[in-house]
Amino acid sequence: MKWNNKFIYPKSSRSFENGLRKYLFGNEKLPSVTSILQATKSEEDKASLENWKQRVGHEEANKIKVEASNRGTSMHSYIEDFLKGRINESFFESSEQYKNMAKEIIDKGIKGKLEEIYGMETTLHYPEKYAGTADLVGIYQGQETIIDFKQANKPKKTDYIQDYFLQLGAYTLAHNVFYKTSITSGVILLCTVDNLFQDFKIDGTELIMYQNLFLGRLKKFNELKNLP
Repeated sequence: MKWNNKFIYPKSSRSFENGLRKYLFGNEKLPSVTSILQATKSEEDKASLENWKQRVGHEEANKIKVEASNRGTSMHSYIEDFLKGRINESFFESSEQYKNMAKEIIDKGIKGKLEEIYGMETTLHYPEKYAGTADLVGIYQGQETIIDFKQANKPKKTDYIQDYFLQLGAYTLAHNVFYKTSITSGVILLCTVDNLFQDFKIDGTELIMYQNLFLGRLKKFNELKNLP
């Protein structure tokens, strides 16, 4: 793996307004990809989430959410440190859960597949529309690709991770528009708490479909917020 500063990715600050995460670019305040997807969930998805909260209890649901968030943050940090050469193989000796999950993603999803890194924790934006943070942009198995790292309590089926694919659609579209690129590949590298590794790839016409589906969610979001 080598680092290639092919693109200059901007720094940006974030804020929360009325429950929405926004990215600040000069005078622009752009809604985040995750906030757009959250605000435009289907009634079926909202009902499913509420039923789960009722089933496990709101206190337990919040505890699970916080634990998952903290675990995901730690896992991301270790993968990033590994790719930046800040830690060596010895960190795998630890039995901490998030480190073992990071090892699975590094060993099975990154080594021998990731060839170049353009940026990590990369802020991307589609001017005047939206912004977000991609975990990694680079060359993966010979293709310019945007990659997101995910963790989960249970293995995932593609039907259950449609929002992950919509995120990739949003990020690739923003990158292509702003940097005049032609990225046609997006990858999810996921590990469960039981150390089961999964990878999901969308490319070509399938990726274009998710780009268009995300634009549909953006349109719905703007209608809900009475934005032009």
